[in-house]
Parts: sequence; C-alpha cells; structure tokens
Amino acid sequence: MKKIRHVDYFILVPYLILCAIGIVMVYSASAYWVQRQYGAAETKYLVQQILFVILGIGTVFFFYKMSLKILRNRWVLFILMSTLLVLLVYLILHGRAVNGASAWITIGGFRLQPSEFAKMILIFYLAHMLSSRENSFQQENFRLHQMWQPLFMAGVIMFLVFIEPDTGGFAILFLITLVVVMSSGIPMRYGLLWVLGLIATGVLGYYIVSHYHFAGLENNYAYQRLVAAIHPFEKANAAGNQVVNSLYAINHGGWFGVGLGMSSQKLGYLPEPYTDFILAVIAEELGLVGTVVILSLLFFLVMRFFLIGVRSKNTYHTLIAYGIATMMLVQTIFNVGAVAGVIPVTGVTLPFISYGGSSMIVLSMAVGIMLNISYHSERTQRKVEKTHA
Repeated sequence: MKKIRHVDYFILVPYLILCAIGIVMVYSASAYWVQRQYGAAETKYLVQQILFVILGIGTVFFFYKMSLKILRNRWVLFILMSTLLVLLVYLILHGRAVNGASAWITIGGFRLQPSEFAKMILIFYLAHMLSSRENSFQQENFRLHQMWQPLFMAGVIMFLVFIEPDTGGFAILFLITLVVVMSSGIPMRYGLLWVLGLIATGVLGYYIVSHYHFAGLENNYAYQRLVAAIHPFEKANAAGNQVVNSLYAINHGGWFGVGLGMSSQKLGYLPEPYTDFILAVIAEELGLVGTVVILSLLFFLVMRFFLIGVRSKNTYHTLIAYGIATMMLVQTIFNVGAVAGVIPVTGVTLPFISYGGSSMIVLSMAVGIMLNISYHSERTQRKVEKTHA
C-alpha cells in the first residue's frame, strides 16, 4: 500500500483519460461499421474495448508492483526472447493475413499481435545488455564489435517483423534501437553515422518513388501505400482511398467538429475506422480542438517519460524510459502522419485510443513500468535529500 500512495499521477491520470476517450471513440467509430459489415450488435467493439481497458489497468497495477529486477534475470530474458522469436517465425509461416500482412495469431478466439510485444521485449533486452556494458563504452579503446550481440538480436527481431510484412512495426523497432543505443554512452560518431544513413536512405527512397515508375511493383501492397501517400488523389479509387477519405473527414470537422457520433466518413467510406484511422473520425466529430487535446495528452506522457529517464540515476531505468518514450512518440507520429496523408499508411494504431487488445496490453505494460521507475527515482531522490539534510 505504501507504493500506491506514491503513484505518479502525472502518468496515471492522462493514461486513464486517454483510455476513457478511446472507449467512447471506438464505440462512435465502430457502431455503424460492425452492423453493416458483420451484422453484429453495435456494442460489440465497445464491450471488447472496455474489457481491454480493464485488463490494461490490471496490467498497469501488476507491473507497478513488480520488482524490475525480475526483468534483468537472464532466464526471464531468455524465455521472453525465445518465445518472441518462436511466435514471429510461426506467424510468418502460419499467421493470419489482414490487410496485406500476416501480423496476427489466433489463440482461443483471440487475435494476438506478436510485433506489439516485440517492442517491449526488445526494450527490456537492449536496456539490460547495454547498461551492463556501460563501463566499457567510456573507454577510449571502445570498438563497435563490442555491440555485436545486442545489435544482432535486435536485427533478427526487426527482420522477422519486416518480412511479415509489418513495415510500421519494423520502423518503430529500428528507431527504438537507435535511441536506446545512442543513449547508452557509446561514442557519438557511431550514432551520428547511423542517423545520417537513416536520413539519406529516407530522402533517396522518397525521391525515387516520387519521380520514377516501377512496372513490376503495381501489385505490391507496401509500394502502393507509399505511392498513395505521395499522390493520394491520383490514387483515390485505389490505394489512396483511405487517405483521401481521411482528409475529407479532417476538413469536414473544422475547428470544433460536427458533434460526437455525427461523422459521415465512418459510414462506409473509411475502412475499419475504429482502428488506425480513428483519429480521422475524432477530427470530424470533435474538430481540431478535440484532436489537439488528445494529442497533447499523448505528448505530455511522452515528455514525462523522457523526463523520468533524464532524472533517473539508474542507467537501466533510463534506457527503458527512453525506449518506451520513443515507442509512444514514433507510434503517435506514424498514426497522425498517415491520417494526415503525410507519411504512408503503416497500420500503426493511435496509443490508448484505437481498438485493439495487444496494443492496449503492451502500452499499459509500458505505463506500469514507467510508474515503477518514477517511484524508484523519487525514492532515491528522497534518500539523497535526507543524507544531505
């Protein structure tokens, strides 16, 4: 009970508000769709999302009370990594294909998305491996081969996610790895080379797709999504349909929206509007003001996570905080960018708002761990203050 009294409300309150908003908006976005497409009760996804949130709150409590030392145990890490690799390989061979990607495994009637859990498991693994090597990173004779094991394992996970194919998940895992590795204390020249290479690859890829036509890729799902992001209205009747309807929804919403439940784009125009394009429904119903409020809560959480990482005196805790903050930040940016037609649609959900059990559990796990780290940082600070008093 002592630990509960010291909970970080700057994390817990925004989390609960976002989950509540998510429940309301999932119902608003899904009611018509679920009746029209599946002939099911309009409350089907509402009930499921409420159950996901309840399970998520339980997950927050569990990871807040849990000792983080458990996650550093080599056998626990081995079991987590081995299970993840088995699931990813099984997924590629036997996974259920949805929207061009074999990203889900069905277990007992429930759909599990291993790439969501890969984000947190990779953060645990990298934080442990890199924090245990931090002394060698400070030495002038540091060599990149000292990083081969964590980078190799991260590369294997990213590769398996990429060939599902889940390009959004791959990009998030890559950026998590980039931020955690650069924050581990390695010489900056290695990190800068990585960043410059990433930027150059992105710019080159955008230029090539914008200026050249590739005859052999017309039916490639990922390529079509990339083209649709660059020329959405030219592909309005094909791959650009979702983006175009999303832009119509944003424009229709204006500053204050048309009213909760009154979106027209969710009435058969936006496919599955309660998932990765739920922000378009929010923009239409609640307007720019409502959208900004939701995004402000998300970015507040991200900044809070980064701040906790900066203040922590424990390198392991710091790297976990940076990894989780990066995961949430990139996921939010990818979702907003896709809805606004700025970046390709990757199927990345809006944290705490979009419908989905795997995403809610993983994000709730992240919140519980950040509450745990915040508590330990505060306790350490109190001990220091008592010592100097």
